[in-house]
Amino acid sequence: MIETEELRFDVGGLTLVADAAGPQDAPVILFLHGSGQTRGSWRKALLEAAKRGLRGIALDLRGHGESDWAPNGEYALPAFTEDLRHVVRQIDRPPIVVGASLGGLVGLLAASGQPKLLRALILVDITTKIEIKGAQEVVDFMGSAANGFASLDEAADAVAAYLPHRKKPKDPSGLARNLRQREDGRYYWHWDPAFHQYGKEAAQRGDATDDLDAAARKLELPVLLVRGGQSTILSPEGAKAFLEIVPHAEFADIAGAHHMVAGDANDAFNEAVFAFVDKQTEMSASAAG
Repeated sequence: MIETEELRFDVGGLTLVADAAGPQDAPVILFLHGSGQTRGSWRKALLEAAKRGLRGIALDLRGHGESDWAPNGEYALPAFTEDLRHVVRQIDRPPIVVGASLGGLVGLLAASGQPKLLRALILVDITTKIEIKGAQEVVDFMGSAANGFASLDEAADAVAAYLPHRKKPKDPSGLARNLRQREDGRYYWHWDPAFHQYGKEAAQRGDATDDLDAAARKLELPVLLVRGGQSTILSPEGAKAFLEIVPHAEFADIAGAHHMVAGDANDAFNEAVFAFVDKQTEMSASAAG
């Protein structure tokens, strides 16, 4: 059985919490989740990394999971990006970053600003061109339970309505790690409401497309773009446009998967991701030898 350990990173006064597994001196894969998710969404991928002899680290971003909420409500992309830079410095060697949605944009901006900060970048169902309708669906779901849930079963019903392509679990207890029970006895999602409000306003404005395009054009490190074949966030046209901007990037389309690719098609996702990771580690080993 593979054991995990909890890590804590100080990022300018905030504490970010992570799970880690695998040899401490092995090449690092750093998993960054999407909006409204937690490090728990990477559980299977984290264990797969450790099984392959790699050091996997799955991080709760600011305002999510067990990481601190920003006291000033700062949830713009540059704040997340600076957090990532702090974390990488504490890891003390360039990781391969696997970033889903929000996590992918954070990785993109960090890699563009400091080319040697990361070893490689895997973008999961996200590029510089985001489909507004799909993004709005995410924002709407995040804001749909401002008053919480009376029970885990009620929360499970909400998730099932949002993700009708997934089979609803018979036992909703697994949702407990994504919810917090407050003094009123009701269950609330794990994210900072201020993050949802910022995301809502950003989606309405269509923030930062030009800045993201400029950042993508500067990418020099190895890149893999993974798209969910049924995604409403990243269209085929959006993926094509990114591959034209970053012509050295590799591409994997995961048939049948929606935006949450790792959860929808874990085996196919792992196959694509770790084939790319193996290539990067082999190249590094050859260069060192």
